[in-house]
Amino acid sequence: MKSLDTGYRPCLNLLLAAGLLTPIITLAAEQAIIPFNIPAQSLAGALIRFSEATGLQVLYEGNITNQIKVPELKGRYTSEDALQKLLKGSGLNYRYSNGKTITLEKAPTPPAISRTNQTDPITLPKVTVVGSTLYDVKDPYNQDYVLPNATSGTKTDTPIMETPLNVQVISKQVLKDQQVINLGDALKNVSGVTTTANGGDATFSGGSYGGTHQQITLRGFASETYFRNGFRLQGGASLRNMANIEDVEVAKGPAAILYGMVEPGGMVNVITKQPLATPYYALNQQFGSFANYRTTIDTSGPLTKDDTLLYRVNASYQNSGSFQDFVKKEDFFIAPVLKWNISPRTQATAEFEYNRQNLGTTSGYRPIINRQIVDLSRKLNYGEATPNTVDTFYGGFNWSHAFNDDWQIKHHLSINQTTSKLFYALPVYTSDTTATRADGLTGNKNNTYATGIDLTGHFKTFALKHTLLFGGDYYRTDTQLIGSVIPDGSGGMLMSAIDLFNPVHTGFSTAGFQKYYGTATITDQYGAYIQDQIKLPYDVHVMGGIRYQNFHQNFQQQFSGIAAGIPTASELKHDNAVTPRVGILWQPQHWLSLYTNYVESYGVNFGQSWVSDTQSKPVPSTSATQYEGGIKTEFFNGRLRSNLAYFDLVKTNISTSDLAHPGFVLVTGAVQSRGYEFDVTGEILPGWNAIATYSNTDAKTIKSNEVGAAGSIGAVGSRFWGVPRNTASLWNTYELQQGDIKGLKFGGGVTLRNGQIACCDAPAYTLPGYVTVDVLAAYSRNVGKAKVTLQLNVNNLLDKSYYTGLQTYVNSGNNAAFLDFGMPRTFMGSIGIQF
Repeated sequence: MKSLDTGYRPCLNLLLAAGLLTPIITLAAEQAIIPFNIPAQSLAGALIRFSEATGLQVLYEGNITNQIKVPELKGRYTSEDALQKLLKGSGLNYRYSNGKTITLEKAPTPPAISRTNQTDPITLPKVTVVGSTLYDVKDPYNQDYVLPNATSGTKTDTPIMETPLNVQVISKQVLKDQQVINLGDALKNVSGVTTTANGGDATFSGGSYGGTHQQITLRGFASETYFRNGFRLQGGASLRNMANIEDVEVAKGPAAILYGMVEPGGMVNVITKQPLATPYYALNQQFGSFANYRTTIDTSGPLTKDDTLLYRVNASYQNSGSFQDFVKKEDFFIAPVLKWNISPRTQATAEFEYNRQNLGTTSGYRPIINRQIVDLSRKLNYGEATPNTVDTFYGGFNWSHAFNDDWQIKHHLSINQTTSKLFYALPVYTSDTTATRADGLTGNKNNTYATGIDLTGHFKTFALKHTLLFGGDYYRTDTQLIGSVIPDGSGGMLMSAIDLFNPVHTGFSTAGFQKYYGTATITDQYGAYIQDQIKLPYDVHVMGGIRYQNFHQNFQQQFSGIAAGIPTASELKHDNAVTPRVGILWQPQHWLSLYTNYVESYGVNFGQSWVSDTQSKPVPSTSATQYEGGIKTEFFNGRLRSNLAYFDLVKTNISTSDLAHPGFVLVTGAVQSRGYEFDVTGEILPGWNAIATYSNTDAKTIKSNEVGAAGSIGAVGSRFWGVPRNTASLWNTYELQQGDIKGLKFGGGVTLRNGQIACCDAPAYTLPGYVTVDVLAAYSRNVGKAKVTLQLNVNNLLDKSYYTGLQTYVNSGNNAAFLDFGMPRTFMGSIGIQF
């Protein structure tokens, strides 16, 4: 057989010249599914972006696009579908002149219809639709597991295949299939991310008692920082309601250049649901094990005929028990959003959220006897039924304006206020038969105020295409904590005892509490940054940027009541830093990207370093550096994407105890975390979606002056606590595409975690690894204009007993362990309707 280059090239040229291959080329161009990200602008500018994305040339007379504005086009479409959306309502038609050229023409004026023929039936030509339905990424019916773009890594909504960072997105369809109602369950779909939310993060101060905070560990470093549409939230915010979450983005590695002080492992950014121009209504009722009932409502649409005002309201109510005694939850949530399309170039959005939670909690306490954690029933709670409450209010206003097709400005103003009242009966000392409990109350107020502005521009310098970002932000965090106890009448605090093996619960009284201590922390952060993303010839992308951060914190602590004799403490910190980031990506094929990056970041240290018997000073900030390299692939027109990455991350200036001066700290600690990560997500065959993740994280202490005191980072060479060496997950679903039972879906998954070292004793305790299995069955059917879905999920099908977090206190003499218990086998059914 002759090769194409020898014997067949003349024939091919002849066919091209004769135009016989034009229909084939045109059909291929029409059917290819391409990611589009075209902002609202003039039709002329949108057509330029259309041509860049498709490689098609669009020809038209110079004035026919004048004064025509088009809305935003974002999602994966064929070139023809995208063009039709851009031309909708423009009065223009199009035709293919050849395989690579499209000509626009004014649509002819339809002839007047004779009144004598108005009663005749009008027969429309038959239309056949071939292929799968295409949705906008924000369409509530979108079932894609893969989303083409993300904002977390760059703030410019860049295609993930062109971003020289490891960015993963958990789509709303994944959240639906897994019936996710908390952030921790969503994050198991991302490599190298683990969470704890219960006893595993308990402290004797009660500050994180009872699972009201969620600790997220990324690439070996734990953080409670969490972002909502790029807005920083802390202090338990990651446990807020998921009813209005569109999708979840995870950017791996330090994100200081755009977001300031963030732990170097990465950041989690949830994207909320926004108003839709097409009316949409949904109601979902979930019911499951341990008396769990949850109702959610989602409604959206235009408020005016011209779509100038759009709204969306998400609301939910949940009432649930638990497999553990005295643990319960009542959760009410509502989130209205109003969007004003002032003009095709200017929009403004106002958002609100209110969340009220009534909680009964547990510390996850278990006694340690002879250095062994006593194995007791996982339902056992050594606390009491407590009337805890958490109230959260969020208000936000943002607006954007496009000066022209290339330059846009965005501004946001956000306020988040969280108030909690947490009662506890916390075991602190263990004998062979009895646990002694400290009864207390902590009242928390955590308020965050923020504003930020970004200016984004697109321009060219010779053959280089730039996306330039200028930005600045300001955050003020005002945190107040009041601890109260009941005096015992002899200068101490009321303690209660409970039998370890035959516990008798006497109830909990909320009367008689007096203030024991109070802290107030006001933190101001100012930041300014610049970033340039440059597209060079041969599909080389270079990203570089730098941030200046100014940090000011005022900390005050006071004691009163039974602790009035303890000296008060105050601390004033002022610091600043410059953090750079650079990344390079080469895309030799549309389905293949090779990238590398170098990033720096910094964070806040707490405590005082000793200077003399009468003098101390605040310790400096921590810092971190990361080198990363990776490979990204994308197949099946972007429906299946993978990322393989290697990272080497070092965090330095970690505070450790000053052994020579008790109560003071040194900044001599350093931890290195390095390893491999693999993520693959998407549609393998029509109806078959899958997610597979694996990470190997080698986190260890490389510099320390300690050998295992409470709160330490461990001795040099030891594994860093709380980080499993290997984690993996697999999730598959398959939906029948045709036949009498079309819409039937079934699937399942496996989650694996290696064991991990526990804080805070030496020798350290080891938390064992575990494997859990989840399954799914669902059926969807169109009933009139509505889509009705029945679904059943079973999590931990084999009822594996496991733990996700552990802290031990033996060296301190408390002989107490605090465990984060994993959920036993849990059933969750749901009935949903969309229309």
